[in-house]
Amino acid sequence: MASRFLLLALLVVMTCSIALATESLQDFCVAQPTRLAAVNGVVCKDPNLVEANDFYYSGLDMAGNTSTAFGSRVTSVRVNQIPGLNTFGISIARIDFAAWGVNPPHTHPRAAEILTVLEGSLQVGFVTSNPDNRLITKILQAGDVFVFPEGLVHFQYNVGYTTAVAFSAFSSQNPGTVTLANTVFGSRPHISSDILTKAFLVDKQAIYNIQARF
Repeated sequence: MASRFLLLALLVVMTCSIALATESLQDFCVAQPTRLAAVNGVVCKDPNLVEANDFYYSGLDMAGNTSTAFGSRVTSVRVNQIPGLNTFGISIARIDFAAWGVNPPHTHPRAAEILTVLEGSLQVGFVTSNPDNRLITKILQAGDVFVFPEGLVHFQYNVGYTTAVAFSAFSSQNPGTVTLANTVFGSRPHISSDILTKAFLVDKQAIYNIQARF
């Protein structure tokens, strides 16, 4: 019986420790990226030096340049753009699509994402983890909202003849982005072609051709 109470006490202490570790102990912690301390995040600016511009960003009303290989442009607003986001666990992005443009398969390793379509029609989707690898996909119209779970591969594709615009919010001040093709075929140095030929079940020349594009 005593051992059960000890185990329960340890669980309570661990739970409280986790809660306290995520508790906000001040009004804000405006990022000061010039400080070189090794922390998981960004060191706080002196509160007495904080000003309105630390919580401000302008420009999401402007369309991004979609003259890219994918026909899309992501304009991210993270802690680097708004220092006041530091420790708040939120960020936002605008995504512009040319006709038939795509935001290619990618992941956000540190955040879930909620996307709202403002203009146009988008096919969106994500793939569940191994071993099922099930595709969850839907066509969205203006005003529709879709959620992408944290860490899962997902995409957005403009299925219309006109431009499309969406806004995404993230559950991290720095969600990170891992675009699959760039990561696998554009790493420096390259991943060995022996590894990639076995992983993708193709010959080496196909791997070389793809790597050359990145």
